[in-house]
Amino acid sequence: QVQLVESGGGLVQPGGSLRLSCAASGSIFSIYAMGWYRQAPGKQRELVAALMSAAETTYADSVKGRFTVSKDNAKNTMYLQMNSLKPEDTAVYYCNAQITTMSRVIRDYWGQGTQVTVSS
Repeated sequence: QVQLVESGGGLVQPGGSLRLSCAASGSIFSIYAMGWYRQAPGKQRELVAALMSAAETTYADSVKGRFTVSKDNAKNTMYLQMNSLKPEDTAVYYCNAQITTMSRVIRDYWGQGTQVTVSS
């Protein structure tokens, strides 16, 4: 069994910062890729940032230069540093990971989501 647990969401004023964390635990052999997605009310879930196994990163155009994704391999934890937050960043943020389990099965996992609200 594999679990992804997000933390770090909350209410912040425009221009402020937040750091999200996503900790993967359980029967993990290796993690191929991890990413952050978000879903605002009435909108489709969209990719925010992703970190591949070769340390390659990708970002949505709307967050480039403001958000930074990183990972602590020893802790199987991914972070999303969000700076210069805007009201349009308000959404539920989800962690996603492509994980090979100890039984050598590759699966896609999701966290439960954490709310980020940017408002004055």
